[in-house]
Amino acid sequence: MSGSSIVELRQYTLHPGARDTLIELFEREFVTGQEAVGIAVGGRFRDLDDPDRFVWLRAFPDMESRRRSLEAFYGGPVWREHREAANATMVDSDDVLLLRGPGFAAVDTEVLATVCHPPDAAAFDAYAARHLTRVHALHRTEPAVNDFPALPVREGEDVRVWFNGPTAPPSWRARRLRLEPV
Repeated sequence: MSGSSIVELRQYTLHPGARDTLIELFEREFVTGQEAVGIAVGGRFRDLDDPDRFVWLRAFPDMESRRRSLEAFYGGPVWREHREAANATMVDSDDVLLLRGPGFAAVDTEVLATVCHPPDAAAFDAYAARHLTRVHALHRTEPAVNDFPALPVREGEDVRVWFNGPTAPPSWRARRLRLEPV
């Protein structure tokens, strides 16, 4: 997952105790199933502060490729065979940010992700120039319309997401995620 891509940051809320069941199914069936249709599956994580949350990223070269790949996967045999088992683990799978950035490769160490709503672009750019020069994988909201409405994404938000860097200023609305790779 390198270069500038369309990236989905997906945060699933799961039924209590279902996270390991979903992770096992995801790793066994959904990684290769998505990669087979052109989806780059990146980091997959347990949220260390919420035992019922699974966080993962996937990337596409552009919006048109995203739509085609999602149609192929969700209309294909892997999803058809395993969707009921996957959906049975989930309370909510609609907490999805559509971003533009470099993606995020699988890692084997704890990751700190910051999801930030800066007050405005100029304030963020000034902050980034001073504090985010060495972060891994800085992402910005992708403004394109979600062209695969079967999978909702959060809309109307201007966010920045970065990994393994400082937290946002206290006056900005931000959430810090402590993530353990699967």
